[in-house]
Amino acid sequence: MLSPKFIPYHVPTSVIGVVISVIISHRLELSRVGRAWMAIREDEIAAKAMGINTRNMKLLAFGMGATFGGVSGAMFASFQGFISPESFSLMESVMIVAMVVLGGVGYLPGVILGAVLLAALPEVLRYVAGPLQTMTDGRLDASILRQLLIALAMISVMLLRPRGLWPAPEHGKSLQNTKS
Repeated sequence: MLSPKFIPYHVPTSVIGVVISVIISHRLELSRVGRAWMAIREDEIAAKAMGINTRNMKLLAFGMGATFGGVSGAMFASFQGFISPESFSLMESVMIVAMVVLGGVGYLPGVILGAVLLAALPEVLRYVAGPLQTMTDGRLDASILRQLLIALAMISVMLLRPRGLWPAPEHGKSLQNTKS
């Protein structure tokens, strides 16, 4: 067995978990079940007319979401060592929804882009918060500034790019309308 001094870089378990979940999500998106979910999302009546059992597919989507949530919750518990209701605030839920909406709903690379941008926001605030606090005589706290910037980002994305910064490619009816 190799000793740790011969391993050049230690990859954290959380990074491995993220990579595995992205690979599983991408493979699932390209599978028959993923295409059925996309068809149901685009037009449920047309999907039902094509022979897709929408009830079972929706139940499968619910079950897969619960599976991902359970695995991520178990990983969170193992990293933290202790879980309490205070670990899950409203701001955490808002951040997750903002990551999805900012990047692009229904497209994995867009969601990853949104997550990276909003995870990098506190690092940007380190350089912006100091001068803004001196301009406002200390009345503008960094947490308030963070919430303000997230709200401004959400509003500007909804006005300028309603499908997100990196939306899913067009399929189906909308492509037919643009060609004619």
